[in-house]
Amino acid sequence: MEAAGALPERRRRVWPLAIAIHVVLLLALLAVSREGAAAVVLPVVIAALALTVTVWALFLARRQRMAYEARLTAWAGERAAQAERLRIARELHDIVSHGLGLITVRATTARYPGAEDDSAAALSDIERIGRQTTTELRRMLNVLRDSTDMAAPLRPAESLHDLPAIVEDAERAGPTVTLKLGEIDDISSGAQLAICSVVREALTNTARHAGPTSANVYIRRDGGWIVTSVWDEGRVDGWTPHPGSGHGIEGLRERVTAIGGTFQAEHVENGFRVTARIPEARTP
Repeated sequence: MEAAGALPERRRRVWPLAIAIHVVLLLALLAVSREGAAAVVLPVVIAALALTVTVWALFLARRQRMAYEARLTAWAGERAAQAERLRIARELHDIVSHGLGLITVRATTARYPGAEDDSAAALSDIERIGRQTTTELRRMLNVLRDSTDMAAPLRPAESLHDLPAIVEDAERAGPTVTLKLGEIDDISSGAQLAICSVVREALTNTARHAGPTSANVYIRRDGGWIVTSVWDEGRVDGWTPHPGSGHGIEGLRERVTAIGGTFQAEHVENGFRVTARIPEARTP
């Protein structure tokens, strides 16, 4: 029995038996007398048997190979389906967790003692975030409902040009963010998307756990890596943390390591810092 999800085992049960039969036939041929009718008839019979065994072994080996290839194809399809389900789950988690998290934090920030913005501004931001989240959920569900529906609205992959908007959204939720970019031109679209994901999730966590604190985003090149660091100054007095599902950091770790990078999340002094090292891939 093969373990569920394990790579199918290729069975080779035909050729050992066929080789054993050939050895027996060879020994029988060597034992045949060199005189009389047996010296003429038995070698022909043994040769015919050897040919029959060879044809039988080739036929069964081909059937076994076809069965193995069918199992291997089914296994690969199952693995691909699992990977796709994981990707979809991660996308849905990001959409729901980020949107609802920002709504909750924005409402809390408006009630925080000393908040400068009024309820109308907070309600406006909550409405905007809610509409964006609903649109993203509808887009994802439309794609899932009919993968051939080319009319489903698609959005371009995020790039470094989206970082100011990501920072602006985070600041509406409370933190004051300082963004610093080093010499990071000619980065692949995949690396830019990973950077945006790291910055968004890290700033969302800052807003949830630390409130209207100060946060820093620094993106730089380090040899063959693009290093993205996001850290905050710690929770402000009187702020009540709003924990999320707990999968955001692990999701980032999976994303970064999947493209060959490294990810670290740690407490530093009074705050928290995440650092992602993404392998550099310059665009042609």
